[in-house]
Amino acid sequence: MKLRSQDWFGRKDKLGFIHRAWMKAEGFSHDVFQGRPVIGICNSWSELTNCNAHLRQVADAVKRGVWAAGGFPLEFPTISLGEPFMRPSTMMFRNLMAMDVEETIRANPIDAVVLLCGCDKTTPAQLMGAASVDVPAIMVTGGPMLKGMWQNREIGSGSDVWHFWDELRAGRISDEDFCEIESCISRSAGHCMVMGTASTMTSLAEALGMTLSGCASVPAADSRRMVVAEQSGARAVEMAREDLRPSQILTRQALENAIRVNAAIGGSTNAILHLTALAGRLGIELPMKLFDDLARSTPFLVNVRPSGKYLMEDFYYAGGLPVVIKELLPLLHRDALTVTGKTVAENVAGARCHNPDVIRTLDAPLAAEGGTVVLFGNLAPTGAVLKPTAASPKLMQHTGRAVVFEDHDDLKERIDDPNLDVDENCVLVLKHGGPKGAPGMPEWGNLPLPAKLLKKGVEDMVRISDARMSGTSYGTVVLHVSPEAAVGGPLAIVQNGDLIELDVPNRKLNLLIGPEEIQRRLAAWEPPVRHYDRGYGRLFLEHIQQADQGCDFDFLGHYAGGEELKGSARSRARRAADRLPSPF
Repeated sequence: MKLRSQDWFGRKDKLGFIHRAWMKAEGFSHDVFQGRPVIGICNSWSELTNCNAHLRQVADAVKRGVWAAGGFPLEFPTISLGEPFMRPSTMMFRNLMAMDVEETIRANPIDAVVLLCGCDKTTPAQLMGAASVDVPAIMVTGGPMLKGMWQNREIGSGSDVWHFWDELRAGRISDEDFCEIESCISRSAGHCMVMGTASTMTSLAEALGMTLSGCASVPAADSRRMVVAEQSGARAVEMAREDLRPSQILTRQALENAIRVNAAIGGSTNAILHLTALAGRLGIELPMKLFDDLARSTPFLVNVRPSGKYLMEDFYYAGGLPVVIKELLPLLHRDALTVTGKTVAENVAGARCHNPDVIRTLDAPLAAEGGTVVLFGNLAPTGAVLKPTAASPKLMQHTGRAVVFEDHDDLKERIDDPNLDVDENCVLVLKHGGPKGAPGMPEWGNLPLPAKLLKKGVEDMVRISDARMSGTSYGTVVLHVSPEAAVGGPLAIVQNGDLIELDVPNRKLNLLIGPEEIQRRLAAWEPPVRHYDRGYGRLFLEHIQQADQGCDFDFLGHYAGGEELKGSARSRARRAADRLPSPF
C-alpha cells in the first residue's frame, strides 16, 4: 500500500526536494523518508488546560513507540479547551477544535494520527475531527488526576466542589475550611477524578474501540500512562500500514456499545451531545429515544461519584473499563472492530474485577437501569435529558410551581434573595442557557438551591433548563430542553406560577397549561438580541444546531448540504482534499 505521506516525501521532483529539505532543517536524516509511516501526534497540551498539562510527556512516550516500530513521529498542536476557564463555555469551541484537528490532519503528510486528549471537550472534538478526515487514528487519553484528600477524607473534583459550596452557603463549614479544600482537591495533572464528562468521554473513546484496552482509567500520574502511550505509538505505525481507518471502527454497532457503556458507568449527560455529533460526522442517525431505550435495558454497574461513592483511581485499581465491558458483553456488539485490530470481546477476554463493590455484576447491579433518561412532552418537543443515578428518587414524579429565571444574570441576582417566593416543592426554571441563548450551552443547568432553603436542610429540588451541567454534578436536574428558549421553544414562555409535571417513569416533561394558551404565548414571543456580529461567534450562531442534533454545525455533518457523498463522489472529494498545490 502506498503511504499517504509519500505524496509529499517520496516525490522525485521539485516539490519532493522542497518537502524533504524543509524537514531536514529540523535535524532529521534522509533515512526518515525511506518508507517510514509518518505518525502525527495531535497534542492538545496547554497550560490553560490543567487536565492536559502533562501531555508533552505523554507525547514523548508516544514518539518512543513510533520510532521503535519503524515510524516517523511528528508532533503538532491544536487549540485546547480548558473547562474551568473558557468563556462563555468550552462547548462553544468544541466544533472549532474539531475543525482544527480535521484540517490540520488533512493538510499535512500524515499516514496515521495519535490523538492526545483529556479535558471534557478535547476528547469528542478530536474524535469528530478524526472521523471527518478518516485517516488511521488512535486515541491516548490523559487519565484522571489523583484523588483529593482533606482531613483524611477523600474528595472528588467537581462533585465535592458543589457539595462544599452549598455547605459554605448554608453556614455548615467555615471560610477557612473552604480555603483548605481548595488546596487539597486537585493534586496532580489530569482530568476530573469522578465520573464527570472527562472520565465519561475518555471511557467512551475506549468503548468505541478508539483506544487500546484499559487506556481510559490509568491515572495521569501513574507510570503506566506512559506505557500505554508508547504502545499506542507503536500500534499507530501498524495501523498506517494496515490502512485501518476510523470509518471501519466508528460504526453504528460501536456507537450503540458506547451508549450502553455510558449507561452502565453512570456517565455524563453531555455524552449524548457528543455521541450524537460524532454520529452525524459518520452519517449515522442516533435519535434521542435510542439513548433512553438502550439505557432502560442496561444495568448501572459503576459505583463512582457523582452517582456512587468511589473515585476514578479506585475504578482503575478495581480493573477499569475492560471489566465493565466484559460484564456487558451479553448486551454489546461483541464483534465490533477496534484499533487493536481485534474485536471488543477479544480485547477484554482476560479482564478481572478486583473490587466488586466498585464494579458490580449484571446479577447484582447498583440499579436495574442505566444512568440516562430522555424526556419528551409539550415542554421538550424534541427531548430533554436527566441523570437518574445522581437524582433523588422522591422527585422522579413531581409536580410543582415554576420559579422562573429569565437568564443566568437573573439567577445570580435573585437565587439567594431571602424574599424569593420559593419553597422546596417548586420547580426552578432557567431560560436562555442553550446553544444560541447563552451562547454555547454552558454548564448552568445545576442551578444552585436558594440559600434560604439550604439553611432549612433542603438537599434537592427539580431544576429545568436548556443548558448543560457538569458531569460531576448531581441532583434532580432536567437538561438540554429542546428546542431552546432562544429559538422560541416552549421553555421560552414558562411563567412564574405555572405548574410543571416531571414524570420520569413515563418519560414525560409537561407544562400544565392548555394548548391554546401555549400558542397564544408563543405568538407573542420575540427573539432575543443576538450576542455576536462578527468572527467565530457569528459563525457559531448562524450554524449551530440544537441539542437533540448534537450541537454540531449544520455544514459539518456527513449529510451537510442535504446529500450524502457516496462511492466515486466521496473518493473524488478525498483526492481533491489531498491534492498538493505548488508553493513555487
